[in-house]
Amino acid sequence: MPRPTVALAVSGSIAAYKAAEVARLLLKEGVRVLPIMTRSAHQFLGPTTLSGLCGEKVREDMWDPGFSGELHVALAREASLVLLVPATADLLARLAQGRADDLVTALCLSSTGPVMAAPAMHPNMWSHPATQRNVAILAEQGRVELIGPVLGEVASGERGIGRMAEPAQIAAAALARMAPKDLARRRIVITAGPTIEDLDPVRFLGNRSTGKMGFALAERAFARGAEVTLIAGPVSLPTPFGVNRVDVRSARSMRSALWEALGPDLSGADALIMSAAVADYRPKEEHATKTKRSAENLSLELVPNPDLLAEIGAARKGRAPVLVGFAVETDTEEGIVAAARSKLEKKRVDMVVANHAKDSFGKDDNRATLVTLEGIGALGVLDKREMSNRILDRVKALLHP
Repeated sequence: MPRPTVALAVSGSIAAYKAAEVARLLLKEGVRVLPIMTRSAHQFLGPTTLSGLCGEKVREDMWDPGFSGELHVALAREASLVLLVPATADLLARLAQGRADDLVTALCLSSTGPVMAAPAMHPNMWSHPATQRNVAILAEQGRVELIGPVLGEVASGERGIGRMAEPAQIAAAALARMAPKDLARRRIVITAGPTIEDLDPVRFLGNRSTGKMGFALAERAFARGAEVTLIAGPVSLPTPFGVNRVDVRSARSMRSALWEALGPDLSGADALIMSAAVADYRPKEEHATKTKRSAENLSLELVPNPDLLAEIGAARKGRAPVLVGFAVETDTEEGIVAAARSKLEKKRVDMVVANHAKDSFGKDDNRATLVTLEGIGALGVLDKREMSNRILDRVKALLHP
């Protein structure tokens, strides 16, 4: 399979320095990055930085004396994707007009593949009727996909919509655009993170889940073409590009969100992946005011929460949707697998991802075993994005045609 290639074009915005991080993230995923800069970009980012990162010569001029032929056409042929980071108001205007007065705009006109742009400008510039008209023209043409801008603080210190999307979001969007779409037209619901059970307005019962595994699953499922709904407990992670996120707090609120996403007959999804660490118990009584400290012992009565996965497994007719559970244990390897097998049978699910608490919570990698009725498969230690792909490979195999 040929190596994916991104033509990364940098224009003159103070956000240009973030293009180096976008390049680094793409390179980390095995993408070849061809760096291109407008003349004004030099005011904000040195070409040596990009060429050093990418291992490629920075292209700046259509009339490059070191190149024989039409450089913009050659770059368009090489690139799987043209990525404009950042895209200034001026660049968006020139693209909307179909201009080809520099290498970047000529490249965009020559490209027959996808073109993505991450706008960055002062909020007043973004909201100006001229900019909005240009954005509408680009949307109507269907040739330039925008990543952002987002609400946040800009260079002036003011706040509004105009801040460039974060490099990780831009890279994820580009990777998703180039990924094979083997889950296209599939609807996947994923739960992630902890649930929180309130004792009073100050205190709660929770767990150590950070949501990283579920968010990685959502990001990779969307990249592979799925329509993804991510039901997330309280975590501080950014929403993966293209994913519909629903925030919840307690096990019961997650339950409501799940049934809304799946529908009463479970026809709202082709697969459900329950990676959230849902609280097994909640306080019997939630106090309206803070419980005051005293010298006496304090006893809490806990009552069971609904078992969300078992409830859905019991309601399922046939084998749709595909159901995937997670089992986080503190036992031996044999004990963890045995617990996963028990969960597989009792909750009537298709697969359980079994792992040890010390290998999973709060980490960027994970070590897990996939347990199905057919057997077990140890995955070893993998980055959570790669582990997500392995899990999704198995989900794909379980999906009905």
